[in-house]
Amino acid sequence: MTLNVVTLVGRAGIDPEVKYFESGSVVCNVTLAVNRPSRNSDKPDWFNLEMWGKTAEVAGNYVRKGSLIGITGSLKFDYWQDRSTGAQRSKPVIKVDRLDLLGSKQDAANGARSMGNDYDDDEDF
Repeated sequence: MTLNVVTLVGRAGIDPEVKYFESGSVVCNVTLAVNRPSRNSDKPDWFNLEMWGKTAEVAGNYVRKGSLIGITGSLKFDYWQDRSTGAQRSKPVIKVDRLDLLGSKQDAANGARSMGNDYDDDEDF
């Protein structure tokens, strides 16, 4: 049995970056800051999120920098070759399957209209 499930709650570090493709697919990338409960560290852990399909569109429309969101997804790694050094590079990315908009009424008034709506992306890319 294998298991690859990531569940996080945190705040968006940037406004989402949404890209539309000629094929009709849509992808959204955003960073997520998650506070680690610790007495010694006030710095959050940062995660790169990747969303596709309807989930990507919802994130693009409703998530803004500072929005409180919850996600469920799976961990993957993006690999590439550095153009200047030729070295192999990689970075961990969370492929989001479920997006929960967790903001308050005050957040909604400021543009992150969320109020606990859940969005699942059944599309598989």
